[in-house]
Amino acid sequence: MSAPLQNRVTPFGDIVAIPQRGLFTGNRGIIHDPATKTLLNKRWSSKAWLVCTCEYKGRRRDVMANRSWTELFFLDEAVALAAGHRPCFFCRRDAAKAFRAAWAGARGQAEPSVAVMDAVLHGERMDRRRKRIHPLPESLPDLPDGTVVVASGSACMIAGGHAYRWTEHGYEPPQALRHAEGMLTPPSTFMALQAGYRPILHPMIGTLRSDRHHRK
Repeated sequence: MSAPLQNRVTPFGDIVAIPQRGLFTGNRGIIHDPATKTLLNKRWSSKAWLVCTCEYKGRRRDVMANRSWTELFFLDEAVALAAGHRPCFFCRRDAAKAFRAAWAGARGQAEPSVAVMDAVLHGERMDRRRKRIHPLPESLPDLPDGTVVVASGSACMIAGGHAYRWTEHGYEPPQALRHAEGMLTPPSTFMALQAGYRPILHPMIGTLRSDRHHRK
């Protein structure tokens, strides 16, 4: 079995080589060498960081095979949003329109252009070349589903008021967090979550939640 390519994205925005299967693909422009299927030194070539479907109209891409956008993969949409990506208007148009509407609704403003959203998100996700960690906007139990925080150095996704720690093997069982150092989800994306955007979470969240309920 061949080693996994370096194309899985963590909630911290790092691109790593782990055998994790994801619900979504996406891109940050062209950042790979198709001859070797390895990443270049840069980690983005565009401010448009997208979350795309793994399959579109029955077609799947040959990963890192061409001088086209570099296919990246995310465990679920919460991870992609935390890393600083947004829904794609081409292959996920309904989700992208809902995201933009929630973005605008949270501000009480007209819907922004894609370029405006990308510029805002780029400023929020990066501090020079490092992932920006933001102050928590409200108490942990009140964070909307899909928000990702940093607790004891790990990324934890909030759902139903509980925290699910992200690992290279998937999410761990839910726990009640009392403290977090900050938030990985960009503030503008967080506001969209607050305003009603519902990211697609990995099905294991439902399984872990059910297991916890039965153990009570």
